[in-house]
Amino acid sequence: MRAVVQRVRRAAVTVEGRVAGAIGPGLVVLLGVGRTDSGRDADWMADKVAGLRIFADAAGQMNRSVAEAEGALLVVSQFTLFGDCRRGRRPSYSAAAEPEEARRLYLAVVDRLRRAGHTVETGEFGAMMDVDLVNDGPVTLLIDSERTF
Repeated sequence: MRAVVQRVRRAAVTVEGRVAGAIGPGLVVLLGVGRTDSGRDADWMADKVAGLRIFADAAGQMNRSVAEAEGALLVVSQFTLFGDCRRGRRPSYSAAAEPEEARRLYLAVVDRLRRAGHTVETGEFGAMMDVDLVNDGPVTLLIDSERTF
């Protein structure tokens, strides 16, 4: 499972002119699911994202999590994170999970975050989406569950 996590001042996802999800300060999580991912990866990713200490404390140090900063999360499915650009000019997406399994694990991450008490908004899985955000910092991290356990 791969994620691009961005600390934001605000963000919104629009689908066909309709706002599907919007947050104020918090994190945008672009989330891709790979063929070999499982529920273990979903649990790990939700815990990792929720626990990232990338918000400023009173001393201005990145020392607080999204919950401690009273922020929200906007989680957007993004299968293109598994695009392999090493050969040719057209990315291969053969490492991305099939849509049904990707949806299941994407929703598992969202559900885990919500059950942990976080405010979570989403885009629409599989839809063409416009993502509008204002980076804070900018702070952008790449997270890959495969490279951790």
